[in-house]
Amino acid sequence: MDNIYLILVVILFFLAISDLIVGVSNDAVNFLNSAIGSKAAPYRVILFVASIGIFIGATFSTGMMEVARNGIFNPQYFYFKEMIIIFLAVMITDVILLDLFNTLGLPTSTTVSLVSELMGAAVAVSIFKIAEGNQTIIVEGVEKIAQIGDYINTAKSLGIITGILASVIIAFTAGIIIQYFIRLIFSFNYQPRLKFLGSFFGGIAITSITYFLLIKGAKDAVFMSTETKAWIANNSSLIIFYSLIGWTIIIQIFKFVFKINELKLIVLAGTFALAMAFAGNDLVNFIGVPIAGFNSYEFFIHTPGATSSTFLMTSMAGENAVSVPAYMLVAAGLIMVLTIWFSKKAQRVSKTEIDLSRQTEGEERFGSSFLARSIVRGTIQASRSVERFMPVALKRVIDKQFDSSEVENKNADQSKDAPSFDLLRASVNLVVSSILISIATSYKLPLSTTYVTFMVAMGSSLSDRSWGRESAVYRVTGVLSVIGGWFFTAFLAFTGAFVFATLIKWFDYWAIFGLVLLAIYFIYHTHVLLKRKDALEHNLKNVELDEIDGALQAGTILKKCKNNVNDVLNKVIKLYNESIIGFEAEDRKQLKHLGKEVEIINAKTKELRHHIYPTVKKLQEDYIDSSLYYVQVVDYLRESAHCLTYISTPFYEHLNNNHKVFSSEQFEDLKGVRLLLTEFISKSIEMISSDSFDNLPNHLQIQQQLLDQLRLLRKKQLKRIKKEKASTRLSLLYLNLLHETQNLVLHVGNLLKAQRDFITNES
Repeated sequence: MDNIYLILVVILFFLAISDLIVGVSNDAVNFLNSAIGSKAAPYRVILFVASIGIFIGATFSTGMMEVARNGIFNPQYFYFKEMIIIFLAVMITDVILLDLFNTLGLPTSTTVSLVSELMGAAVAVSIFKIAEGNQTIIVEGVEKIAQIGDYINTAKSLGIITGILASVIIAFTAGIIIQYFIRLIFSFNYQPRLKFLGSFFGGIAITSITYFLLIKGAKDAVFMSTETKAWIANNSSLIIFYSLIGWTIIIQIFKFVFKINELKLIVLAGTFALAMAFAGNDLVNFIGVPIAGFNSYEFFIHTPGATSSTFLMTSMAGENAVSVPAYMLVAAGLIMVLTIWFSKKAQRVSKTEIDLSRQTEGEERFGSSFLARSIVRGTIQASRSVERFMPVALKRVIDKQFDSSEVENKNADQSKDAPSFDLLRASVNLVVSSILISIATSYKLPLSTTYVTFMVAMGSSLSDRSWGRESAVYRVTGVLSVIGGWFFTAFLAFTGAFVFATLIKWFDYWAIFGLVLLAIYFIYHTHVLLKRKDALEHNLKNVELDEIDGALQAGTILKKCKNNVNDVLNKVIKLYNESIIGFEAEDRKQLKHLGKEVEIINAKTKELRHHIYPTVKKLQEDYIDSSLYYVQVVDYLRESAHCLTYISTPFYEHLNNNHKVFSSEQFEDLKGVRLLLTEFISKSIEMISSDSFDNLPNHLQIQQQLLDQLRLLRKKQLKRIKKEKASTRLSLLYLNLLHETQNLVLHVGNLLKAQRDFITNES
């Protein structure tokens, strides 16, 4: 019978591998985003530096493993079988939950997940123990009736939860204050001051990292001898002094000899440190439970005569009851490294934090909310009140230090290659985050690296005035959404582990088998969803905008705009015809596929419209009138593509509900419209390509013919309705098609006129 528990322990380790992959995919943003967002180095260089940090940090995790063993519940009151139930429920829940958040592209806390899952599973098993009458425990030789509070380590659990929540406030405040003073010293135009202060600033930053990672973290490293740890502890002041001098000199040498930007060195060092701190603090979230299960099994099989239902896990209650084999830490570190290199989900999660902290305006991922509007409104009023008492001269000096307009103008010229924020802020994000996490690790507090790094990044971006009046309400909504998601994570983790532990307790091994299959299916299903999203993004890249870079003249815009317009119009007429043909053939799958293509075209025109502001901003003063026509062309192009959505989507929904299609007479009428529309748009493309609009008056006669024909078809359909020869649903769909076709014809006609005016104005 003991073999079944060996199999269950093996299952725990397989789940641990999955948990490592999905967990690191979520948490990789914590140590990669600052370097990626500031473009401190090529992507592969950043990953290489982070990989080294992860591998070394994995060896610092031994002291944290007790959180999984006895940090949340009291193992001495649970039998071996009950411990295995708790651990299985935790791991299955964690794999499913983290994979779901990764697929949605939302950062969540693996620490909060672990703590909540351990508590949920332990509470479920405790309820069963009390209900079954196995509630008598012995405390200091005295028997007492146990309640749930005796099974759960409430004091330590509350301490962990309080520490995690406090870390949100501390990290946000630290990010605001430190970034404020750093920016006040260096400003956004920091290059001149870096010549004098850069090396010293870098020395302080890297020395801080060295202190907390080496001195505070070394005592838990498995590769260091006792003598080495003692020497480090006794000579900490000396290490700090020489580190400050040494790092300052090293950075100065790199700066003058190799012409390397000192801030890039700081960012890469911070990436290494944060990756190392992450591995040291968060590895317990992924392998702590399986290792605790493995150690429980070792205690069980080495106890003669022990049975799974009567063997109490008192051996797991000691502070130093378990030592983690070095090979397990090395294997875990290797899996984490491979994950950050090859996981696409990690890149998806990164986008949320970078978008919320970027310095420039742009398309916001989140919308507006009442709470966010209230917070922004209250902050503006408070800021105005403070400014009334501030001396004008002081206010002018501060505003000058925080003026980012010159930097934003430079970044606007770089288009997509522009960093989301500068290297100075990236340095603060990494140094502050790594220090806070390392402090927590040294005191064996499993604070959330997600909470810390996210809130430091939000605090520094707020201090940098990234949340201007144009974007503040959306950024605040985003932050509130992410924080709300963290609390929702705790609820889901507790509930999921509680339910799974209950099912395992009820149905025993059948439940374990079913839940493992559920986890496998869930991961596979989310993988399929991710592949579909990637395919859609890949198709979108294939119709990427003909980007407009550098200083512009009207001719440059005209040439690139022409390429974009022709590409969109060609796809518009193609998708219009294929939508009607697919509807006539009642091909639901084809219409579903066309809907995705329509989505891609709409995304392209939306991006074109989104790029109007930076494009116009880059125009030379002599071409302001041309920008007016450019805006008109893009607007009409956007509306033309939008018409397709209101055609293809109703078609698909109509077929998806198994309704009847148009009659043969209606399709025959539509055939004439399609031919005329194809001719109209094809000749429009020819005119735009040749820049020749002499024949525009004659061409607009085709437009008028189309409009007249659509009007006749509308009257014809109304007569059918009056004679009750057509159903209401089908009539509405047919009239909607005619209406959107009319809109498409009008928008293309207006686009032609705007394009003509654009060319006339340039010449």
